[in-house]
Order: sequence, then structure tokens, then C-alpha cells
Amino acid sequence: MRDVVFATPGDLETATGGYVYDRRVVAGLRVLGWRTEVINLGEGFPFPSGATRAAAWGQLTALPAGQLTVVDGLALGALPEVAAEICTSHRLIALVHHPLALEEGLSPTDAEAFRVSERRALACARRVVVTSAFTGRLMVSDYGVQLDRMAIVKPGTDRATRARVNTGGPVELLAVGAVTPRKGYDVLLAACALVLDLPWRLTIVGDLGRDSDAAARLEVDVARLNLCDRVLVTGTIPADRLASLYANADLFVLASHFEGYGMAFAEAIAHGVPVIGTTAGAIPETVPPNAGVLTPPGDIRAFSAALRRLIQDTCERHRLAAVAWASANTLSTWEQAAEQFSHAIETVA
Repeated sequence: MRDVVFATPGDLETATGGYVYDRRVVAGLRVLGWRTEVINLGEGFPFPSGATRAAAWGQLTALPAGQLTVVDGLALGALPEVAAEICTSHRLIALVHHPLALEEGLSPTDAEAFRVSERRALACARRVVVTSAFTGRLMVSDYGVQLDRMAIVKPGTDRATRARVNTGGPVELLAVGAVTPRKGYDVLLAACALVLDLPWRLTIVGDLGRDSDAAARLEVDVARLNLCDRVLVTGTIPADRLASLYANADLFVLASHFEGYGMAFAEAIAHGVPVIGTTAGAIPETVPPNAGVLTPPGDIRAFSAALRRLIQDTCERHRLAAVAWASANTLSTWEQAAEQFSHAIETVA
């Protein structure tokens, strides 16, 4: 039986896109006959405490020599010394969802420190798995990863029920993503505040515990912009409730400053929900042409103009929805993602 260890930065059940990816790939590998062990490297990455860093070091160096080991980049990028120690004795694979230095809100000093740290760690990996072609190009251009060491394994999506067609009432807007600065909720709410003359409601679904400052700012912005009667913030919710929200949404809206893939965007497309997003990172690769409107990241007025246009123009919204639904079958399934991941790691000598 083939054996692989997945090392994750915290609880695998955490409700963010990166953890969903890890969780679904682990499950898919098990179906394919892999014996898969998951080890929790601890909380706080990519800013681990000294104790967490030491514990992670101990867990990874204690693995048997020759062990095929996949380390999530959220942790690996902060552990270059560990990567250097185990790279000759273990078959080390890096899984990069997006570069740590591109997280929104970092100081220039922290961003540069992450860039140097992650580059050092990635140099030790025998293979680097990325979740989009865009991120792959960044690995080559900015992190010195050679093409023959890299594999692109896009996230999968589950086949979904098509979203219903709104025949009246407020336009239902849906935003899904952990409440962190990178997701651009400040831009989204500011844009929404400019279209208060139109009939709409917004539901925001996402982990409120990833960044306490961002969660507090979200609450303040909702009140400051007089959006309390228009905006519902749910926090993390069960998968069946989230699927219901997608199925009843008219527009998926998220003003991300960067996405290494954009799993929530793909989930919207899988339900036939048109998108208003940004051109940041891999979003233009994830959202099919004519399935939504993409604006420059950080541009409140451009995002607001897109909102106004699609809230007012029912025919255009339905046209984009039809393209989104037609594109749903082009998305990879999680079974396909697991097969591609299996191939990427089983060929590591």
C-alpha cells in the first residue's frame, strides 16, 4: 500500500478553502488506496509561537526516513529550517495554495521576510503542488521553482443544483470566504453602501475566528455604513445550509485582493450563480469569460458600478447565470483532483 503523511497547520476540519482542499484530497487519496496519515503541526501559522515551531520541528523530523510527506504551505513557508533538515532524508512535497507574502495587510518587512522564508523552504521540496496555473507562474518567476518540480492540481467542485431564478423581491447577494483582509470585505461593503437605492440583501458566510481585527472591522463597517438591515453575517455554517444559500443566490460577490485559485468563486459557478469579483490573482482563470464581471482589486467605485448594473439589469444577470451554469460541467470534480494529486506525488523518487 502507498503511504503518505499530510502535515497541516492546525485542525484539518477548519472551514476555509485551503483546509477544504486538504481535507477533500486526503479523503480522495484514501479512496484511491493510499494509506494517509494526517498530523496537526499546531495553530498560529504563518506566525507560529516558539513552542509551536519547536513542536512542528519535532513531529516532522520524527517521521521515518524516506517518508513521503506533504506539508501545507501555510506551515512550510514559515519552517525553512525544518525543510532543510528533512529534505535529504524524506520525500518532501510542498502544497502551495498562495504565497504567504501576498496576504493582504502585511507590513513590507513581514512580506519580504515571508518571501525569503518561503523561497528557502520551497527550494528543499522535491515537488511543489500548486492549485492554479497563475500560482504556478508565480512559483517559477518569484520563488525559483523549476517547472519539472511543479504540478498543478486545481481544487474540485461538487456537482450542484442550479440556483433558482429570482422572479421578484430583493436581489440576493452572497459572499463566502474567511473574514480576513485579503478577502476585501471593506471594499465590498463600501461598494454596497453606494447602491442603497436599489433592492438587495447580502449574506456573508465565513470564519470569523481567523483574524479578530478583520472580524471587528467588518462589524464596525456594517454599522458605520448603515447596512445593518441589509447585511447578514453568519460566520461558519454547515455545508447543507451553505449549499442552500448558493442555490438561492442571484449574485456571488467578493472583492478579494488576491486569490491563489478562488474555490468559492468556482462553487458559485457550479451552482450557476454569476459572479462579481476582481481581477486579482487566479480569479480570471477561475471565473469563465461572460460568467461574471471582474473589476480591479481595491476599486470601490468600479465594484459598485458592477453591482448597480447587475442588480438593475435582470436580463443581463440571467444571461451571465446561463453562461455560469453552462460552464459548471467544465469544472474538475474532487475525484479528478484526487487522481491528479495522486499522480503528482507517486512519481516523487
